[in-house]
Amino acid sequence: MPTVAEYNSPVMPTWCPGCGDFAIWSAIKQALVAEGFGPKDVLICFDIGCNGNMADKINAYVYKGLHGRVIPAAAGAKLANQGMPVLAIAGDGGTFDEGMQHFVHSIRSDYDITFIVHNNCDFGLTTGQPTPTTWEGQVMNSAPWGVVEKRLNPVKLALSLGASFVARGFTGNLPQLVSLIRSGITHKGFSYVDVLQHCPTYNHFQDHHWLSERVYDVATKEDYRNERDYAYSISEIADDGVATGILYQDKESQSYMQQLPYRKEYSSNLIDEVKGYDISASLAEFR
Repeated sequence: MPTVAEYNSPVMPTWCPGCGDFAIWSAIKQALVAEGFGPKDVLICFDIGCNGNMADKINAYVYKGLHGRVIPAAAGAKLANQGMPVLAIAGDGGTFDEGMQHFVHSIRSDYDITFIVHNNCDFGLTTGQPTPTTWEGQVMNSAPWGVVEKRLNPVKLALSLGASFVARGFTGNLPQLVSLIRSGITHKGFSYVDVLQHCPTYNHFQDHHWLSERVYDVATKEDYRNERDYAYSISEIADDGVATGILYQDKESQSYMQQLPYRKEYSSNLIDEVKGYDISASLAEFR
C-alpha cells in the first residue's frame, strides 16, 4: 500500500506563508494514496503559475506545460494510456484566459481526466494582476482603478457546458477536498474540481476568513438534489453562502474513449499498440 511519504520531494515549497496551495498539495497526495496509487502509477500535469510550482515538490510522473495549455497534454496522455490516472492542475488565470477553449472542448469531449483549478482570483506569480474570476471593482496591480470586467463563475460555466462532474472545494476543509479529488479520479469522464483558496499576498477581498464564514457542504442541505439545474441555482459565491462539495455528477457518463465506436472492440491501450521504431537516423540529422 503506498504512503504519503512516497510522494514527498526533497525540494521545499516556495509558496507564501498561508497560501492555499499547501492544502491542495497535501490533498492531492492523500487522495492518490487513499485510492491505492503510488508515485509510479499516476501522471500529474501542471500549468504555469503558483500551481505549477508544485511540479517539483511532489514525487510522481510529472509534466509541466505552457500557460493555459495543460489540458491538451493531460488529455493526450490519458487517451494513450487509459489505465493510468491523469490529473491536470492549473490556476484560474491560465485556465479562463488563454486556456478557455481547452476547458470548453474537454468538457464537450468528456476526456477522462481530473482537472483541479487553484481558484485564488488573481495572477499570484506575476504579482497580483486580475484574472477572469476577480471580483468587479477590486483594485489590483494592473487595475489601479478597479476591475471593470464582469466576474466569471467557473462552476456555473462548467455546468452550463454540460460537464459530467462538477465539484467545489475549499482549502480550509482538507478532508472534504481529499474526498472530492478521490471522487473526481474515480469518475468516468471529465471531472472538474474548483478549489477556492486564499492568496495572502494579493487577494485581500476573498480571504480565508471570508470564505470560512460562508462555505457549506451541499450534502448537509435537506433539499439537495443531484440535478444540474439545482447545482446551477446554488453555484454563486455570495455573502449568504458558498456551496461546496459535489454539486453535480452524472454517474452514468462515459468517457471519450468509451464512446468511440471503433474502440469498443479493443481491450488494449493505444500505448500497447505502438510498434517499435528506430528514429536514430532522424536524430542524426540534428547533430
